[in-house]
Amino acid sequence: MGFVFYDVETTGIDHAFDQILQFAAILTDPDLNELDRFEVRCRLLPHVVPSPGALAVTRVPIARATDPALPSHYEMICTVADRLCGWSPSIFLGWNTLGFDEHLLRQALYQCLHPPYLTNTNGNSRTDLLKLCRALGVVRPGVLVVPTGDNGKPSYKLDRLAPANGFDHSNAHDALADVEATIHVARIVRDRAPEHWSDTVRFSQKTAAVAFTDEEPAFVLTESYFGKPYQYALTKIGAEPSSANVLAYDLDIDPDVLRALDVEALTARLRRSPKPVRRVATNACPVMSTVDAFPLFHGLTPDQLRSRAAVIQSDVALCRRLCAAMEREPYPEPDHVEQRIHSGFATNADKARMRAFHSAGWPDRAQIAATFEDARLEELAHRLVFHHAPDLLPGEVRAHIAVEFARRMTGHGHDEPPWLTLAAADEEALAMMADCSPEEAAILIDLRTHYAAEMGRCAPHLN
Repeated sequence: MGFVFYDVETTGIDHAFDQILQFAAILTDPDLNELDRFEVRCRLLPHVVPSPGALAVTRVPIARATDPALPSHYEMICTVADRLCGWSPSIFLGWNTLGFDEHLLRQALYQCLHPPYLTNTNGNSRTDLLKLCRALGVVRPGVLVVPTGDNGKPSYKLDRLAPANGFDHSNAHDALADVEATIHVARIVRDRAPEHWSDTVRFSQKTAAVAFTDEEPAFVLTESYFGKPYQYALTKIGAEPSSANVLAYDLDIDPDVLRALDVEALTARLRRSPKPVRRVATNACPVMSTVDAFPLFHGLTPDQLRSRAAVIQSDVALCRRLCAAMEREPYPEPDHVEQRIHSGFATNADKARMRAFHSAGWPDRAQIAATFEDARLEELAHRLVFHHAPDLLPGEVRAHIAVEFARRMTGHGHDEPPWLTLAAADEEALAMMADCSPEEAAILIDLRTHYAAEMGRCAPHLN
């Protein structure tokens, strides 16, 4: 199976309320030889307020983001979905894709009425090169040249790490250039640390990751928090029913202390660091190794770790108590449709309606929008019609959406809106202008003009 390396450039960093402006991807064979590539841009959604910081970093002037000659967001995402499905099955990856890009891609697919879990269904799987490279800094230092950031610490930012390892990344923060930089780093990792590259490919499959935690009585997990790597010697004690997480016990923790705690005290202890039980996200390509890869781990030999693991796993009552204490309360239903992406799957009937929607013209799409069983899909479909052919909507639906978007962009009626409003964006742009380059200043000046015009456009709908 080959690889799809991809990257997105966006209006900001909010997974739910920002949008993709540029998508780029390169298809390779299993040996990382390029087979195909594509890149596509779209124009700004009328109800999205772009972050001045994001546009300044990507050097996208508002005139380009609003260029009517560009495809709409819906048109771009239909193109992306079609191309990626044509490249499937593949392993999808990039630089911090599991932390950022995939969330934006899933949200875009969802909002445009496409199945959102494209990267890990229908034979596809996923991984993240940034996760592997950070882990290599601990388990195989020297595989990559890791530059020092402004804070004096190792920097894994792609626009620094790729040049430090021989890639001309003068066009950093362009989606296609970032994909090319990621492939360059991937080839270095494959050649210099083939065993770790092989593990990454293997654990891109959830079933392989779960099987590893079942087969290895003790294993080492490497994770990063706020850019700093940590390692844990673990043994599996169960699985979380509500997710794809394996529950694993930290072999550094004395189990006798936990055995003596009542339910309330045990639950409280599991929430404190160092955490006795860790969730291993087996569907997010965990970086795992056998304990035999470490002659000593925190002063313990592999056999000593396996002995500790046997003690934990033999105490069935303790494992059950720990797993029960790790159960999480269900999250309340979010207020906004973007945040309800995980609130259930589309029915087969609604999936058929989604396919019909994409095949139809806008007059028929307007009719299909009102027939969805899932209220989320009905709302999203009406939005798509509103953005492309608003006159086809019933008057009350059209007026409702116009008012909703005006209130959203201005924050009117929302105490603490989770999205960026026009006023907040303008304030951010003004603050940035105190210390920026001439190129950034030009982008920010035009952005402030855009914000003012959008405020005027919203005003009639706020009465």
